[in-house]
Amino acid sequence: MTVDTSNWLGLEGARVLVVGAGGIGLECIRGYVAAGAEVVVADRDAAALAALGAQHSLPVHTVQADLTEAGSGAAVVAAAIEALGGLDVALHCIGINDRRPVLDFTEDEWQRVLDVNLSTAFKVAQAAGRHMVAEGYGRIVMLSSVSGLLAHKLHAPYAASKGGLNQMARVMAAEWASSGVTVNTLAPGYIETGLTSAYLDKPGVRANLEALVPAGRLGLPTDIVGPALFLSSKQAAFVTGHVLYIDGGRTLV
Repeated sequence: MTVDTSNWLGLEGARVLVVGAGGIGLECIRGYVAAGAEVVVADRDAAALAALGAQHSLPVHTVQADLTEAGSGAAVVAAAIEALGGLDVALHCIGINDRRPVLDFTEDEWQRVLDVNLSTAFKVAQAAGRHMVAEGYGRIVMLSSVSGLLAHKLHAPYAASKGGLNQMARVMAAEWASSGVTVNTLAPGYIETGLTSAYLDKPGVRANLEALVPAGRLGLPTDIVGPALFLSSKQAAFVTGHVLYIDGGRTLV
């Protein structure tokens, strides 16, 4: 018997919201579009949103929003539902880092990282979950990091935000599993993006980090696409509350 794998992921016609238009988000958008999904992209950067069509020729809807603002998550999800006629998948992949010793942070600097990395994910996932639970189906995926597990120096607020993200996702997964909604996180190691480029350019940093990875290299944004699409798919119906490490073996060392 021949098995038809043309729409194996079941993402053709899926209604997808991606929060984050650059780096990993951009590559995942390409992946969703290639899989036949209809996509809405939200970001606060108008230029990044404009580039999706003008530069990258991606047929997506866009919503400009600062997700640190009150009510923004619900507003973005509502805009996506209106544009697509519903919502099947939500991918959150925005974040910032601030590499300094714990003793150097002010309270405001600490809070800024948590607001961007953790609170925006809560807002989007809660609003998406409310719709998906009512509909009886949904896939929520959030971008975490190996820093949610490993005690990297100079990463205190970032690590706290990603560890918190993992546990938040697990609680959401437990609460919504019976409604057909899965919630998972992707936890990359060091990925070559705008978030990491300045740090990787410092003398010796790249070589030191590569030496920690059994695969012998750092990750690329394209390395995240397959795992993101899988967790967004019908094939992942029985996978929820999972932290998927995409790190070339970094967490094995």
